[in-house]
Amino acid sequence: MENNERGWWHKPQRIIQTNLQVKDTHLIEPRRLARQMKELGATALVFNVGGIYAWYPSEVEGHHVNEYLPQDFDLLKGVVDACHDEGIRFIARLDFSKTDDIVYLKRPGWFVRKPDGQPEIIGAHRPGAWSLLMSTCLNAGYRNEDVAVPVLDEVLSRYDVDAVFFNAPHFLPCWCGICKRKYERLYGVPLPADPASFAADWPSTCIRDNMDKMYRFIKGKRPEVQMILYYNLYKDNLYDRLQTTDLLCTEPQDVLSEGHRKIPEFWKPALSIKLGRSAHDVPAPLGIVHSSPGMEWRHTGLPPAEYRFWLSQIPAHGGSIWHSLTGIPETIGDKRILETVAALNRDFAQVEPYMDGAETLAQVALLWTANAAAEGWADGLINRQIPFDVLLEEQATPERLSRYKALIAPEGLALTEGMAATLAGYAAAGGHVIAEGDAADYPAWRDLLGVRDQGAAGELLSAAYLRFEGADNPLQAGLADTELLALRGAVYYAQPTAETRVLATLVPPFAPLECVGAPPERASLPVIRTDLPLALHRPSGLGGFLYFPFSLSGMLNEFKLGEHYQLLANAIDLALGADKLVEVTNYQGLQLTLFERDEYVLVHLVNGAGRRPLATNLPLHDLSLKLRLPGRRVVGVRRLIAEDALCYSEEEGAAVIDIPKLEVWECLLIRTEEAGRP
Repeated sequence: MENNERGWWHKPQRIIQTNLQVKDTHLIEPRRLARQMKELGATALVFNVGGIYAWYPSEVEGHHVNEYLPQDFDLLKGVVDACHDEGIRFIARLDFSKTDDIVYLKRPGWFVRKPDGQPEIIGAHRPGAWSLLMSTCLNAGYRNEDVAVPVLDEVLSRYDVDAVFFNAPHFLPCWCGICKRKYERLYGVPLPADPASFAADWPSTCIRDNMDKMYRFIKGKRPEVQMILYYNLYKDNLYDRLQTTDLLCTEPQDVLSEGHRKIPEFWKPALSIKLGRSAHDVPAPLGIVHSSPGMEWRHTGLPPAEYRFWLSQIPAHGGSIWHSLTGIPETIGDKRILETVAALNRDFAQVEPYMDGAETLAQVALLWTANAAAEGWADGLINRQIPFDVLLEEQATPERLSRYKALIAPEGLALTEGMAATLAGYAAAGGHVIAEGDAADYPAWRDLLGVRDQGAAGELLSAAYLRFEGADNPLQAGLADTELLALRGAVYYAQPTAETRVLATLVPPFAPLECVGAPPERASLPVIRTDLPLALHRPSGLGGFLYFPFSLSGMLNEFKLGEHYQLLANAIDLALGADKLVEVTNYQGLQLTLFERDEYVLVHLVNGAGRRPLATNLPLHDLSLKLRLPGRRVVGVRRLIAEDALCYSEEEGAAVIDIPKLEVWECLLIRTEEAGRP
């Protein structure tokens, strides 16, 4: 293997995971498998090693050895060696989340207990001659010193693995004696019977403590072996995970099996990768995408158009792709899966040399609150092709914020005194804060947003409207022929201070919801104009604060009307002003990201147009992209995936690039040089 100063884990990866089925063990021929992975474009293979099944002759008590392993050679060693011979890294997959019922009979103290003391059984009604599986406790011996650590010792001693991945390291509510004692020691109170009453950091603390043991053992045994651990867009503390791992992975599954009404939001891979990239000085996150439309249908594949769109978001937003397949090529009956994996990997291979070490050029940051409001803003930003980064509240430091022109504070963000001071300084230095919702509970918000403390929260409104106020209103761009915008929800009745400009006001309901259509003769607006503000702009220093005293994110989440997307885009334009870097022909479902490295800029375009799940990819035609790069000028544009040059022109200090056709994913390599260079 190569011996570069910069570790392989810092470079973009194309990982393939073969979720193995024990009864197919005899079909695994190491040399053939390694060649197949190379043909599919893999740089690393994730292969089952231990936990629920040992894929090698383990001698650890309680570690169930795969009874289908060949007896005449070491299958695991064969696969590790074959991968290395093909230049492919080997990642050992370990899963200690559950094990055989026979182990439970011997070591009942290792297992999850329900409040009534009963164990948690998995697969009690599974057809076939299988043993029962039972969930193991995160704090007990099986997942720690009694089994997991000895297994790690065996694997790291016998096999030249490059990394270790812990599958399903997640917390499960448990009321065993070990958990009860640990909880009371940490919090001074008994472990609650209702999981909803657990201390907020209890799940994350248990994961961190368990994974810390694994991490310290790996690094003590073989420091060069990398550890990979999950993070979650909603549940986890990202910094807890970073304390106990080298590489972060996330799993934005496209679970279609729950039905069309519960289809995952299109932005799930994009946001998951953005959150992982928010952690500085760590390798790019790994994005795991399962090939199936749900685990209940794991033996078939996602619709190819949907699958390709979902996969493409991972590298386009700055992550490394991790394909999760059920089985090996010989057992995968849906060959569309293999075709899609190979095609995506070919495309990524064209792009990754340029993305290696690239940084985002986003001018907008979204404070990620892991709630519906943050989701609504993310939906709007992506659908309006506005590049943005995700920041956690603790990451919103003056130094970090200084690179952004606009910062979005979704509804529900609690404003501490420290954060208020940070935002005041950010605006004074030229940044714009965009906030929404009820400012009643946080006096510091009122001071920043330019409203008096006499405001009050109102009732839920329906049949109401937003009206723009004043000439040359920056929020009315593209909406000049639209007198009123639809409004529903609660409004905070704010009273602006003298320096605050009101850009929009409330038109109150003309009727209760139950009679808005009957009769139309009574549909006249009883009050056509008020001075109750719905959009306020307060200049502050070189920047300012833009405040919507209602939930714009809620309107986007619930109704997805074009007018509300336009309002969001206008708010961003107000914040960015003449410094706006990029704009492109707007299409619902089109995603745009912007990166830079050295003398070039990378523009990723991902096409998800159409009703999901996508049955076919609908090409977008005649896109026009305008790029402004202060102090630099464009000297060449090339499509990395299509491998051709694109025409461009200059217009008012911006490069205008014509993109004749976009299928699913394209990456533009834009070479630049200092402006004024002869």
